Amino acid sequence: MTQTAMENSATGSTNADGSLQELVETTPNLVSYFRHQTVSPHGRDAGTSNPVPFEVSNWIAEQEAWRNNAVLFDQSHHMPELFLRGPDALELLKKIGINRFTGFKPGMAKQLVGCAPSGHVIGDCILYYLEDDTFELVSGMTLLDWVEYLAESGSFDVSLRRDNATPNNPDGRTRFRFGVDGPAAWQVFREAVDGDAPDIPFFRAVEVTVAGCKVLALRHGMAGHKGVELSGDFAEGETVRARLLKVGAEHGLHAGGRLAYFSSSLESGWIPYPLPAIYTHPEMRGFREWLKAKSWEGSTHIAGSFDSDDIEDYYATVWDLGYERLVDDERDFVGSREIRRMATGAPRRKVSFEWDDEDVARIYRSLFSSDVRYKQLSLPLVSYGFPQCDRVETPEGELVGLSSYAGYSRNEGKVISLGSVDREFAEPGTKLRLIWGEPDGGRGKKRVEQHIQTSINVIVAPGTYSAQVRSLKRASLRKSA
Repeated sequence: MTQTAMENSATGSTNADGSLQELVETTPNLVSYFRHQTVSPHGRDAGTSNPVPFEVSNWIAEQEAWRNNAVLFDQSHHMPELFLRGPDALELLKKIGINRFTGFKPGMAKQLVGCAPSGHVIGDCILYYLEDDTFELVSGMTLLDWVEYLAESGSFDVSLRRDNATPNNPDGRTRFRFGVDGPAAWQVFREAVDGDAPDIPFFRAVEVTVAGCKVLALRHGMAGHKGVELSGDFAEGETVRARLLKVGAEHGLHAGGRLAYFSSSLESGWIPYPLPAIYTHPEMRGFREWLKAKSWEGSTHIAGSFDSDDIEDYYATVWDLGYERLVDDERDFVGSREIRRMATGAPRRKVSFEWDDEDVARIYRSLFSSDVRYKQLSLPLVSYGFPQCDRVETPEGELVGLSSYAGYSRNEGKVISLGSVDREFAEPGTKLRLIWGEPDGGRGKKRVEQHIQTSINVIVAPGTYSAQVRSLKRASLRKSA
C-alpha cells in the first residue's frame, strides 16, 4: 500500500467521536482503516484492565490440565452480559436468532447466532433461559449490541440491563463466572457443591449451592470436555473460587490464565468473533447510526495475508463457522431468506488446519537470519489480529479458503488454525498451503514487526480437531460419571 493510501485510510479516525455510520461514510478504505488504524478491543490483549493474569502458573501446564485433570478459568472480567426481560423477550430473540426455539424453556441454554439481512453472521453468544420472560445473554459483544438496538428501536415490550466487561464497566461487574473443564471437572463440581450434585445434561442449567452461595451451573465447557460453567453474585465470587480450588487440589486442578483460556477453543473448534456483517447493508444503517465509532464494532482489527479492498469479502456465513446445523428452516428471522438462498449453492465448510512442523520451525529459525525474517509466531496464540484472515490455497496458488484463528495446542503437539475451505477441499487429509504474513510485510501496522510472507503446508482436519473433544463435548455431567 502506498503512503498516500495509508494516509487516506486514516481519515476515518477524525470521526472517532461520532457514529459508526459516520466512520464508514468518511473512510475511503474501511479494510485499510481496520488493518492499520485500530487496536483490537478484546480482553486477551495486553494493556487492558482485565485483572486475570496471562498465566497463573504457566500456560503449558494450564493447557495440559484440561486434557489430563481439570482447569479453572476465571471468565468474570472479559465477557459482557445483557439481561433481557419482558413479555416480548422471546419474540425478540426469535426475530434475531437463526436457532430452533421449539421446546426452549427455563433451565435451558443455547448458542444464539444472529445474522444480518444479507445472511452473513453478526455474532454469537450463550443464551440462558432463566425463568418465564427472563433471559441472560453472555459474551458476543456485537450480538448483544444488535439485541439492544432492536429492543430499543422496535415495539417490543422488554427491559434491558447491561453488565459490560471490566475494562468498560466503571460501576463494576454484578456476576462472577467460572469455567471448570477437563475429565475431572465433574468430580470437582460434585465435591464443591453443598449436598448432592444434580445431573446436568448438555446445555442445561441448574441452581446449586457452593460454600453457602447460590450458583447457576451450566453444562458447557470452553475446552470442549466435560465442563461446567458457574455464575453468581460477584460479591460471592472469591468464596466460590476458593472452594473450587480447595476441592480441585485433590484432582490436579490448575487455575488458568488468559493465554490458556483464549487458546482453549483451538481444540474445541469454536471460532471467536468473526468480522460482524454490519458495515455495508442498507438495512443495517440504523444500527450503524446507533453505534459509536469508538464501539467494539468500530475497533475491530483485521490481520493476515488475505487482502481485499471489499469489507464484505471478510464476512462469514453460517457454514464458515459450522453453524448451519443450528438453522431453523421452518420460520423466518433476520437473514433467513438469504441463508436459504446460499444453501442452494456450494458454501464452504468449517475445518481445522494442521500446520507442518518443519514449516513452523523454519519461521522460528528466521529469527537468527540477517536477511529473511518471517512474521513471528507468539505461543500459544499465533493469531495477531481480531479477526485473523489468512489465505488458504492449493499448491498451484488458487484461493480455496481462509484461516481465521490460530494457535498452539500442547495436548496435540501442533500449531492448529480454524477456518473454512471450498467443499471439494474439505476432506480430512487434503494437503493445502497457508500464506503467513501481511501482504505489505507489516508496513504501517502499529503492532506488527516488519517481515516477509511465506507459505506453510497444512493438512485439512475436522472442524473440531481433537478426537477426544469430539467424543466428550456433548456428554452430560451425571452421578455415574
